[in-house]
Amino acid sequence: MTYETDPGTRIGHVHLKVADLDRAIDFYCRVMGFELQQKFGAGAAFLSAGGYHHHIGLNTWESRGGTPPPPGHTGLYHTAFLYPTRKALAEALKHVIASGVRLDGAADHGVSEALYFRDPDGNGIEIYRDRAPEEWPRDKDGALKMVNAPLDIPGLLALAEA
Repeated sequence: MTYETDPGTRIGHVHLKVADLDRAIDFYCRVMGFELQQKFGAGAAFLSAGGYHHHIGLNTWESRGGTPPPPGHTGLYHTAFLYPTRKALAEALKHVIASGVRLDGAADHGVSEALYFRDPDGNGIEIYRDRAPEEWPRDKDGALKMVNAPLDIPGLLALAEA
């Protein structure tokens, strides 16, 4: 028997194991722009955009003072943060760069524009915006054809100046 998830299902939040809670809070608040909603003792914090209870949970319960997993091990590849508009993505990118964060990559996937970097614990982060579904690349039969093309970063950043 096959089960199909309800199409209204969404990923609501992510919890990340971090080595230093205060350092992680600083990064996600100062660089990413999230707001601290609650600190749960000395081992966890909950952050959000727009006052939601939390989009990001940070904790040191099993990772205080730890190191990122070495290459070749399983784990979370990245957490993706969806921005509502291209201008909002441009403004976020401008702030990330101004904060001294080095980009790992950027891509135009046809369905979205995405930028990649890491938090202080080595957790992968993607910031992106989706194109409207009617703009998504499709083959002659209508099947989705995502791509991995270069992203026009200067053009994107120009929107942050406008």
